[in-house]
Amino acid sequence: MPLVAHSGLPTFSRLREAGVTVLSTQRADTQVIRELHVGLLNMMPDAALEATERQFMRLVGESNPIAQFYVHPFTLDALPRGEKGRAHIDAYYETFDQIRAAGLDALIITGANVTGEDLTIEPFWKPLIEVIDWAMDNVTSTLCSCLATHAVMHFRHNQPRVRQTNKRWGVFEHRVIEPRHPLVADVNTRFDVPHSRWNDISAAQFAAAGVRVLVESPEVGVHLAVSGDGLRTVFFQGHPEYDTISLLKEYKRDARLAARGKFPAYPPFPSRYFNRHAQAVLDEYRLRLQATYASGSPEPAFPEALLLPHLDNTWHDTAEAIMGNWIGCVYQVTHGERAKPFMDGINPNDPLGLGWG
Repeated sequence: MPLVAHSGLPTFSRLREAGVTVLSTQRADTQVIRELHVGLLNMMPDAALEATERQFMRLVGESNPIAQFYVHPFTLDALPRGEKGRAHIDAYYETFDQIRAAGLDALIITGANVTGEDLTIEPFWKPLIEVIDWAMDNVTSTLCSCLATHAVMHFRHNQPRVRQTNKRWGVFEHRVIEPRHPLVADVNTRFDVPHSRWNDISAAQFAAAGVRVLVESPEVGVHLAVSGDGLRTVFFQGHPEYDTISLLKEYKRDARLAARGKFPAYPPFPSRYFNRHAQAVLDEYRLRLQATYASGSPEPAFPEALLLPHLDNTWHDTAEAIMGNWIGCVYQVTHGERAKPFMDGINPNDPLGLGWG
């Protein structure tokens, strides 16, 4: 069943315009179907705040027909915000206190932009750990995206992320290595996932923490892993939620910063993302951009309209399937045949009955 527009969040209207089914609360009330309440801790900066909402909420809403989905966005006060971002949050987001009082069935924690390698000195570290601690004891499953994965692995398992020589950036092929886990049931054994990160948690680090790797790539390492119990914490290092144009937007941002001298070098093309025609267009743009900054002329327009017809999305269907499987696992524990609290009949070390032990 679809998302329920239980607030005035503009993302609901944007998703409707994009063809995603979103019910009003009045219509949802007429449906005889269970609800699932999913928290979205959005730690992205203002420029990506609303896009990240749409990406994850679309994945949830399109994922599984078993329930009506109430998504509850919130953030951390310690994250720096501008006037626009703060106004959006004040108008449409819940507070963590409200989330904690009402409870959740599942939680998604997004990535974030950081200034350094050591996450423990970031201003959001302690508030984030408070959310992670609460979720561990009160939420059936938490899905961690990118930096959130690195934070949990550092905090819970003493496995700090490692800076890489080159940015892991582009669309990469991955392979399922634990096909019997329900998170990857009926998913292609090979599929693409976008990545955009400088830091990495290796397969050896996940193994040392007792975390099971489900999907990995020979080029960029682990994408999908799950805590030893099989469900409590799900880890993404890639970005399956990305829109088709997300990497294009990142390239545009980085190219402009490089031309202004704020990056040490002009960005390389994301792997397996731009075809030869797109690369030729962008090579011409780079020459014009660099020439204008050298001469002090106005910056040329980014050729987005010329590039869009040459971009392919080779990951969304699989991302939707994995998200649907995750929602199904949460439902199985919270509302299905195994619908009892963890302390009353469900083994907290193996809630899905996988026998991993």
